[in-house]
Amino acid sequence: MKNKIYSMVLGAALLLCAACGGTSTNNAQSNSAAANGKAPKYIFYFVGDGMSQPQITMAEKAISEPGFREQFNKQTCNIYNHDGSALNLRKFPSVGLATTNAENRFITCSAAAATALATGYKTTINTISMNGDRTANLETIAEKAKKAGMKVGVVTSVSIDHATPACFYAHVEDRNMYESIGHWLLKSNFDYFGGGFTRWDKYKDMTKDQFIDSLKIKGYTVTTTRKDFDALNAQSGKVLATINKVTSTKIDGSALPYNIDLDIQQSDDDRIVLRDFVKKGIELLYNEDKGFFLFTEGGKIDWADHANDAISNIYETLALDAAIGVAMDFYRQHPDETLIVFTGDHECGGLTLGFAGTNYESAFQLMQNQVVSFETFGQEMREYIKTNPKFDALLAKLQENFGIGGDGALKLSEYETKRLKDAYLFAKGDKSVKLTDEEKHLFYGGYEPITVTTTHIIDNKAGVEWASYSHTALPVPVYSMGCGSEQLEGYFDNTDIPNTMMRLANFK
Repeated sequence: MKNKIYSMVLGAALLLCAACGGTSTNNAQSNSAAANGKAPKYIFYFVGDGMSQPQITMAEKAISEPGFREQFNKQTCNIYNHDGSALNLRKFPSVGLATTNAENRFITCSAAAATALATGYKTTINTISMNGDRTANLETIAEKAKKAGMKVGVVTSVSIDHATPACFYAHVEDRNMYESIGHWLLKSNFDYFGGGFTRWDKYKDMTKDQFIDSLKIKGYTVTTTRKDFDALNAQSGKVLATINKVTSTKIDGSALPYNIDLDIQQSDDDRIVLRDFVKKGIELLYNEDKGFFLFTEGGKIDWADHANDAISNIYETLALDAAIGVAMDFYRQHPDETLIVFTGDHECGGLTLGFAGTNYESAFQLMQNQVVSFETFGQEMREYIKTNPKFDALLAKLQENFGIGGDGALKLSEYETKRLKDAYLFAKGDKSVKLTDEEKHLFYGGYEPITVTTTHIIDNKAGVEWASYSHTALPVPVYSMGCGSEQLEGYFDNTDIPNTMMRLANFK
């Protein structure tokens, strides 16, 4: 019921904002460009995977807390700074709200949602840019941009063949057909791929090196180091830019590291972030002839949602917002030729900004005590628990990484201590712990038990709660600025987003 009420209030607020046309001073300039009937020459399309208004509001609330920005910059090795407490998204003049259902399910998956956002058509669960019965390919906005003569780029923080980015260049029956998606990438002829690498560990008939060789045969320059990445320029031709870590290990599905974990990466080669990939994409794709189309996904927002890790989610949201800031800088130089669109593909986790145990109170400053992602800490716990540690030793480790314990605001209650003790015993395989499959899922959701219990406790103390380890049907906001952005105001379906963009760009 709480989520239903929140959704209704969110919808009303966004519709009211859309009706007012926003409050940004950029609105008149944006509408003026559209009134001149000018098609956008430079198109930026951003998607926050698993991201709806709760994730945006949570990140904005966190960064407004004293000391949070400093902690954020410390954890991210000062790779980027964020000025002010309002996110870049707050500066967008046009706001809308979009429904997200798939063709065959009310709560969508990333493949069906991204197909809708890429093609303007609904499809079925797990389908990549094909129609619902998987008998025909659906042409994507990126493919149409390429056909129109634009240079085209695809950037993501997860693997480049993950469901959402794949929907912009591939057409396969199931999102798990990674090798088939890889072949579609090779024949896409897109000008730039950046961020995560392919799920080469899932390939059966082609090795990682063979895939890289195939890219080179197709005319791509492949970079995995900071030095080679920085050296890329407009004369580099087609490019696939990633990081060293994802081509040398199978850790975390060939994705970029969580931003909260950047300070523990072993090399600057693995500290190239989403903002860098977008900035480099502009440099590589920019041309005054036909323009460019650049799609960018913040993919690990969704992964942190699934794991119910609020602080890792905030870091990923801020990283995407920083990348959006790069596009906004470009827009200020080309205001009459640029369109920037941001949306989420769906909400994930059933994030609620409020918790029964804190009543009306929030304490977002407590989140600063967490210094590691659920992914990194979960890996550590799986190994640590094998050493059969004492419970007190475990609590000391939790206090070091999450701040919980002691006598301050993060002091553990008797109830919270019991939750951790139960998770500790379950993780050890203690025979005294007997849980049904339903209980296992509700308590731990398939994640490392100690880690997910800990993130739940610190999130709850901050005044944040989760309803699910999966996607929800909450509508997603649509923020836009530039040529024709006012046509993305109101309440509509996610298929209307690319259809409107394609109409504005005169794509056939």
